[in-house]
Amino acid sequence: MKHCISLLQTMTQLDGELNDLKQGAVRHLRLCASTAAVDQFLPQLLADQARAYPKVIIELEEQVSGGVVNALREGRADIGVLVEGPDTRGLETRLFRQDELVLVLPAGHQLAAVRSPLRFDDALDEQWIGLTTGASLLQQQQQAAVASQRPLKLRMQVRSFDAVCHLVAAGLGVALLPKGAALPLVRALKLTWRPLTDKWARRRLLVAVLAGTTDPAIKTFVDFLTEASQTTNNKQSK
Repeated sequence: MKHCISLLQTMTQLDGELNDLKQGAVRHLRLCASTAAVDQFLPQLLADQARAYPKVIIELEEQVSGGVVNALREGRADIGVLVEGPDTRGLETRLFRQDELVLVLPAGHQLAAVRSPLRFDDALDEQWIGLTTGASLLQQQQQAAVASQRPLKLRMQVRSFDAVCHLVAAGLGVALLPKGAALPLVRALKLTWRPLTDKWARRRLLVAVLAGTTDPAIKTFVDFLTEASQTTNNKQSK
């Protein structure tokens, strides 16, 4: 049954590629990216790429960072964007972006009264809303809790930042999310956020391909992602 499903998916993909070829597209590239990259950085970059390279079609799949690595190794993706953390042996990586994790709280929460940045440990007595197993963000939280020799009271796990914030808004717990993705949701749902003092809350996102990749189209797209990102990072640092 799995083989049949895979075959049908491949046939559907080939049909789509043939249609694109008829319309002038000359290349498909498969991009697998973490939620942090999709929610914060990729939409505008992909729009810019579509204008700059209209004959190159990018197929985007969202995955947890560990899933991005697996997709590259198994040949299901040409390029990956992931949060630094998973084992990337056999891959070539370049810096894509940096982000910052912040604590997201229900309106009126006691920790919201603290105006200074908080330590992750300050919230370990709380019930937590987390992402699904395999997400780099969840792994970072679990590792930090182990380092503090305290349990992470994980109450619920969901797949999206949006779902996390809605559960926080309902008063079911607190959460840790990338600042760029969290702030629009915080404003929309009238939540509160606080920065963290922990060094690990500042993260690096990487662009990855299989080691030894020489495909010119892949290399051009990786250059596009990293050069555009570097330009943005330089502007933000001024």
